[in-house]
Amino acid sequence: MHAIKDSVHDHVPVTPLAADLLDTPLLQRLRHIKQLSTVRLVYPSASHTRFEHSLGVYHLASRALEHLDATDEEARHVRAAALLHDVGHGPYGHQTEGVLVRHLDRTHDEVADVLAGSAAADALRAHDVSPERVAGLVDGRGPLGDLVSGAVDVDRMDYLVRDAHHTGVPYGTIDHERLVRELRRVDGGGGSESRTTGTANGAGGGGDGLALAEGNVRTAEALLVARGLMNWTVYRHHVSRVAGAMLELAAERLLAGGLPATAFARMADHDLLVALRDRVPDLGRRIEYRDLYKRAVWAGIDAVPEAYVGLPFEESRAAAREVADRAGVEPTQVVVDAPSPPTFRESGARVVVDGAVRRLADVSELVSAVRAVERDQWRLGVYAPAEHRAVVADAAVAVLGLPDRVARHG
Repeated sequence: MHAIKDSVHDHVPVTPLAADLLDTPLLQRLRHIKQLSTVRLVYPSASHTRFEHSLGVYHLASRALEHLDATDEEARHVRAAALLHDVGHGPYGHQTEGVLVRHLDRTHDEVADVLAGSAAADALRAHDVSPERVAGLVDGRGPLGDLVSGAVDVDRMDYLVRDAHHTGVPYGTIDHERLVRELRRVDGGGGSESRTTGTANGAGGGGDGLALAEGNVRTAEALLVARGLMNWTVYRHHVSRVAGAMLELAAERLLAGGLPATAFARMADHDLLVALRDRVPDLGRRIEYRDLYKRAVWAGIDAVPEAYVGLPFEESRAAAREVADRAGVEPTQVVVDAPSPPTFRESGARVVVDGAVRRLADVSELVSAVRAVERDQWRLGVYAPAEHRAVVADAAVAVLGLPDRVARHG
């Protein structure tokens, strides 16, 4: 078994199966998809890729399996799922997730069709690993699916520490070694015992899956707080949101111009930039050279009518066209960015407290505090070129029914 040097986890031992998977086109493509997509327009050093992140997730999964009483067969499948968990991403990762959902009716976690007929699937079968079972684990299914996609999974453990490392911010620092060491398997059904801890699965524990062992409420809270801090300072930075909204609009125009959605999904970041430069030059040039639209309106959730919280893409475009018409500018020069209400998957993390498996939200006062801050941080954005943002701001306030006190011309 050889090892690969990683900037976060030092040397990562690689099994023969992992080595074969790493050489397949599905994983090599991830070398050309940046982990932080448009966030790197804010933090210039955040140039790390989903390839290295996938290697880190594989490493943490391997470490966790040492403490989870897994069979060799289970371990092979989990390690493969950890390594392949991001192959379903389109170009720019999460920034084009909505495009995949609207045009291919799948999220990046649904990789069964992506694996089908691929060299990665051939490599899996050659090592007696089922591609279908691996796809299920990537989607969080099965007794160990929580390890790959759950409330306390190795995916978020790696991206928090890796993103903090490459952006240079301290907020994503977590004790990932303790987290992987303290995860335990728990069986469903009231009063059943964990395979490894003998703890009772009491009220609020849920079905089969993973929980943090006794004495780890603070460990789970640290993960929750780290995710919150990274959301507020990195992942939802307003510049990244503006660029991401422009990118989504440009991608939709690219597909409307005849590019097949299946071809779009196979692109890497640079492929998309080239295509946008050629076919959607007004937005493509701005995205490539960071000549972004500016915030015309930046409104908190208490100032926004409920109908404009969590607008689907088509409805947000309809609102943008109405604002543009009132402002007297081209529809492509207005973007309405109305995200869904904030949620925190980590609040559903399971922890053993006094011998019973409980949800973190039921045993931690920090959860409600973080939720309150998340709500306070939510913003509706209306973006436009700098020369139009004043008139667009006035039009948006009128069209969207916002109070005059909202932040304008940000």
